[in-house]
Amino acid sequence: MSHESILRLALAAIKNAEIAKGTQLDENELIAVMSQQAKQRRESIAQFAEGGRQDLVAQEEEELRILMDYLPPQLSEKEIRSLALEAIDQVEATSLAQMGEVMRVLMPQLKGKADGQVVSAIVKGLLSQLG
Repeated sequence: MSHESILRLALAAIKNAEIAKGTQLDENELIAVMSQQAKQRRESIAQFAEGGRQDLVAQEEEELRILMDYLPPQLSEKEIRSLALEAIDQVEATSLAQMGEVMRVLMPQLKGKADGQVVSAIVKGLLSQLG
């Protein structure tokens, strides 16, 4: 799929979100729509890889790369880990049972800047070390 086709799909998703909302999207809402588009590509990549369809994996990876150009720069695992530690301290988490509390504090800071699954895995690892 061409660069223009990917952008057309993303613009259509934005337009649909605006229609559903009834007004123009603000910056955070635009980031959320673009993040959802990127998430769909990541999920497709995993499914196609599992099915042995490397041709489709390559196509989805290229689409993801294009979409990522329109999202804020992604944080490194080290940066995510640092913010996660701050969130753990903030909620005074002491076990994995408090993961939801930590994620509620952390995710708004990372909106569009980190994949939720990566964040979840890092938080889970950090909390597992505590309990």
